Formats: sequence, structure tokens, C-alpha cells
Amino acid sequence: MSKLNEVVPATLVNKGCESLQNLFERIENLAKDFATRAAAHDREGSFPFENFAALHEAGLLSLTIPQELGGEGLGLATICQVIEAVARGDASTALVLTMHYLQHAHAARNRRWHPDIYKRLCRESVEGIALINAARVEPELGTPARGGLPATIADRTDDGWRLTGHKQYTTGSPILRYFIVWAQTTEDEPQVGNFLVPHDLPGLQIVETWDHLGMRATGSHDLILENVLIPLEYALDIRPVSAAPSVDPLTATWGSLTLSALYLGVATSARNWLIKYLNERTPSNLGAPLATLPRFQTAVGEMEALLFASRRLIYGLAQDIDRGEYEPTVGLQAQTVKYLTTTNAIRAVEIGLELTGNPGLLRKNPLERHYRDVLCSRIHTPQNDVICLSLGKSVLTAS
Repeated sequence: MSKLNEVVPATLVNKGCESLQNLFERIENLAKDFATRAAAHDREGSFPFENFAALHEAGLLSLTIPQELGGEGLGLATICQVIEAVARGDASTALVLTMHYLQHAHAARNRRWHPDIYKRLCRESVEGIALINAARVEPELGTPARGGLPATIADRTDDGWRLTGHKQYTTGSPILRYFIVWAQTTEDEPQVGNFLVPHDLPGLQIVETWDHLGMRATGSHDLILENVLIPLEYALDIRPVSAAPSVDPLTATWGSLTLSALYLGVATSARNWLIKYLNERTPSNLGAPLATLPRFQTAVGEMEALLFASRRLIYGLAQDIDRGEYEPTVGLQAQTVKYLTTTNAIRAVEIGLELTGNPGLLRKNPLERHYRDVLCSRIHTPQNDVICLSLGKSVLTAS
């Protein structure tokens, strides 16, 4: 079975985490512990608070915070490996952690937030469990990735900004200390952008609406804001509606590759369970484990090929980015990797279900949970149709 440090990018040397091996061992041990509770959280739809307490104790909530602000400032390839390993234990925990990592990675690179606010958020995340995530999707608009403006409004007053709106699918909402809320202002010349909203303010409410097929323990509930007052400096990054924001190609790249690594971890966990099952399952009419049959060996070989290709795609591009060796089209390249690797992950788990039949769909076995979780890879922005449309346009317009 593959190990976390199977692909160790050269850019990970001397990053300040004791040693890479110690980092990997800590994460592997945590992931094994998370796996013992993953099925229960999935069945109950409960949130794995204890997993994040363990991640904090292990010093793993600040890996994308700059070193000068108390974090580790690790590169993309390392973060992908961390996410992949955590996902092998519990995919829902890995998704919440991914979103937290991404927000801090983007903030560290762009440095558009108020400096004092940014330093405080970093300090809180180093010292305690202070997770952060964006709140963007709305009932009427859907995902903002397909265009449009938020219905959530920010009204500027003498006391600060007052936010009112309704957000959906706010991943990690039960544990988040801060929400980065996408809203537009009510000024004569409206602005649109992100506002920092602490979780404990009057007028903020979490409505427990999340009852999903997969990723059931992510607590991706609705966020309701009713005249929530925040300080003026909590407007993190707002611009006139008429002004197109500058595009940071690495922002989408980090999102695409970390999500790819997450679902690679889910598919790898499914593969690992399948190997154990096929070696242990010995039908009476066969007198030997199923693992000895050529049909099963061929199918598992197909799974291995899919996972091998995905690992090479993810970590090959991630290493290039960490070295600064990437093309202007790196964002589209990363989206292409997401499309290919998540398709591979779904197919790999499907192969396991085809091989096992009824046992693979039993709730007592993790394979059906891995399948439900891996299907969620299609939901994340950008969706497959958007990726393929962009790819097609890039080729056709270049000819």
C-alpha cells in the first residue's frame, strides 16, 4: 500500500516542521484514529470536533500560515500530501481542513487583508482551534463561479458594516470561528467582495440543513445573517462592482490540486480496504482467496493504474508550482488535473463495488461510504463541464 511520503518533492526540505518524516508519521497516526470514528459520524451526520482538537494538538492547523507569523508556510505539494493522508482516514475532516488551509494560503499570498486583522487571525490559528472558511453560495444565485452578484448585502454605517443575507453549504460551520462572507454594498457606487464575520456575533445563525449523500460529517449548513454588525476594517477585499478583480492564477490552482489530492485519498482508502477484503475472502467452492483469481487481479490492476496516474498528475504539477516553474495557463492545467484525477477516483471506487457486489454496499463496510464521498468530487468548483469548455475554447481559439 502507498505511503504518505511515497512522492517527496525536493522543495520540502528545511521547512521548519521538525522533519518531514515526523510530520508524515503524525498525520498517518491521526488518520488511522480518524478512521475509527468516520463511519459513526457519517451515519449520524455529526461533526468530528475531536478530530480538529487532535489536529491542533499536533500543530497541523497552521501549515499554510507564513513562518514569520508562527505557521509553517508549507508548499502546495506538502499540503496535498497532508490532505490526501487525512482523507484516507476521514474525508469530511479533510474537506474542512482543506478549506481552512486554502483561505490562509490565499491570504498569505495576496496580503490584501488589513495587516492587524491578518496577524490576529494567524495568531489565533496557531494558538487554538480558529478555523476559517468562505461563505459564498446562495439559494437564489447558486454557485458564484457561474457568474452573478450576491444577494447578501453590506450596509455601511457609522458603527461599521451591517450584513444581511443567506448562505448555503458553509462547510465546517459548526466549528468555524470566522466566516468570509461574499456580499455587495449598498453604497451609491456598489462594491462587492469579502467581509470577515466572527461566529459569535448577534444576528448570526447556523441552520442545520446539511443532510447529504456524501461528506455527511462536514457540517455544511446554512448561514443566516440578520443585521450582523462588524467593524469597518473587517471589509477584507472589496472593489467596485464595475471593476473586474485581478486574477491570481495560483488561487484556483491550489484549490484544484488540494481537492484532487483529497479524493485521491478517498479512492486509495477504498483500494486499501478492497485489497484486505480480497485477501481474506475465501469462498468454500474456491478454496483460495479471491485475490488469487486473474479477474480480480486484473480489476485491481486497473485501479492501481488510475491511482498511479492521478498521483503523478497531482504531485508533478504541485512540485512545478513550488519551484516556480509553471506556465501562465497553470490555472487551467490544474483544473484539467482535477477533472482527470477525480474521474479516476470515482472509477476506481466503482471498480471495487463491481468486484465485491453486495458486501461492498453493506453499511458495515466502508466501501459504500467511500463511494458516496468520492461522488462529491463532481460538486466542487470548477465543475467538469466548465473545465472541458475552457479546455475546448483554449484549443479552438489557438488554432
